[in-house]
Amino acid sequence: MKLSIVLSTQPAKFNALAYKGQLGNNIAKIRKFGYDGVELAVRDPRLLDVQSVKALTLDAGFPVPAIGTGQAYSEEGLSFSDPVRTIRRQAIDRIKAQIELAKELNAIVIIGLIRGVVKPGADAVQAEQWILAALDECAATDPGVRLAIEPCNRYEANTVNTVAKGIALVDRLGRANVGLLLDTFHMNIEEPDMLVSIENAGDRLFHFHIADSNRWYPGAGHIDFQAVCAKLCQTGYTGFLSAEILPQPNADTAAEKTINTMRNLENINE
Repeated sequence: MKLSIVLSTQPAKFNALAYKGQLGNNIAKIRKFGYDGVELAVRDPRLLDVQSVKALTLDAGFPVPAIGTGQAYSEEGLSFSDPVRTIRRQAIDRIKAQIELAKELNAIVIIGLIRGVVKPGADAVQAEQWILAALDECAATDPGVRLAIEPCNRYEANTVNTVAKGIALVDRLGRANVGLLLDTFHMNIEEPDMLVSIENAGDRLFHFHIADSNRWYPGAGHIDFQAVCAKLCQTGYTGFLSAEILPQPNADTAAEKTINTMRNLENINE
């Protein structure tokens, strides 16, 4: 079991981030807790010193499994489905910049909130077509960089809420470098049976987020993480399990509780 935790490279409005900023100090802390890597949430890669980030992570033997991109939406309002063409173009260009960063870090690019929210009265079919076209253009930028579509719960987004819709979108695109990111917090809200949904995703599953039912660390809610881990093992998933969690009761406790819970489950499942 390879474990990582999400670290935002800058301050952010999004709450489900255990750590924000202070990259050097926080990466050192995350390594000390025993994590195998760090997922980076990046608003704009053009504002990063990429070589410094690479020196702290990949070059130091600490991989970056994925790059979160949702802050471009939550902080700047950029999305693939915005009715304004120039905003859609900015969103696509931002993801292309993320793809360049991902190539440097050997990471997956997450496509979650950047899809946007279809506003009341807007044409949902047209929005879906814009999302599809944007994904296709981004995926074609570099076939060697994988994109992971994240189904998000209905309270945060209204495009691709379920794993079934995510599978349909991936299959419709038909690109080998486009797959899924599944998140236990979102699945607990949207899926009748998250274990069946994980199985249905199959080899489309590129990345995996862990958080309990209350978005706290695993073990603080009611999700059966032993069953989740067993199902992932059955499906042949060998990627990272990355904690996207609230910093509750505080960041360090959340990070430590997460890794202790997951390592204990690893021993049980063995």
